Order: sequence, then C-alpha cells, then structure tokens
Amino acid sequence: MNRTLTVKTRSKTELIDITAEVEKVIQAEGVDHGVCFLFVPHTTAAVTINEHADPSVKSDILMVLNKIVPWNEAYRHLEGNSPAHIKASMIGASEMIAVERGRLSLGTWQGVFFCEFDGPRSRKIHVRWLS
Repeated sequence: MNRTLTVKTRSKTELIDITAEVEKVIQAEGVDHGVCFLFVPHTTAAVTINEHADPSVKSDILMVLNKIVPWNEAYRHLEGNSPAHIKASMIGASEMIAVERGRLSLGTWQGVFFCEFDGPRSRKIHVRWLS
C-alpha cells in the first residue's frame, strides 16, 4: 500500500513538519499496526525525525548545516546546488516508523520533517506501509 504526499516549500532551506499529514494517510488507509516507510525521491531534499515542540530546533539544525556545508565554496557541480546535494546525503532520503493503534510511534517531542535544501519547489514524499 502506498500514497504520495506533495510538499510545497517556500525557502531555499527549510524543515517542514509533516507528522500530521503522514498520520492522516495512515488513518485514512485504516492502518492499525505496522511499519510506515517514508521516502523522498529528490537528490536535494531529505526526511528526518527530530523535536517538533520548539521551533528553534529547526532553525538551529539549518544554521549548523549551513556552517558545515556553506553555499560559497568552489564546488564543481555546474547547477550551483552542490550544498543541497551534500545536505540531503547527510540527512538521508528515508525513515521507518512503527505504527501502533493508527498513529506513528514517535516519542513525546518527536515529529517528522521534510527537509528542503534547494527550494522553493514542489516536492514529493512517498508513504508506504506494511501491516
């Protein structure tokens, strides 16, 4: 079973909380228990799980990623978005999350984030599950 979510990003780099959208898919499909697999089919975007209670965590993550992988290096990639490719590789294109009683089995402070590193764009995230 699978669905695809569309995420419209507004900035060059941003983290967007998609926890509620993923849970809506799971509940709409009647998944009670199982495993949810998320996959981002883009080379300049990613998905991660992190704290979603304090919005400063998102900005701190982006601040440090931009320091580690700055935009103004002598990159060879002709499109000019090498930092986005590197950040996407560092974070990763997928996550697996247990589903219990129709909800993602996340910790109290955890949320699922779509990570944009070369926006703004219209992006996809594939949601698959095994029950």
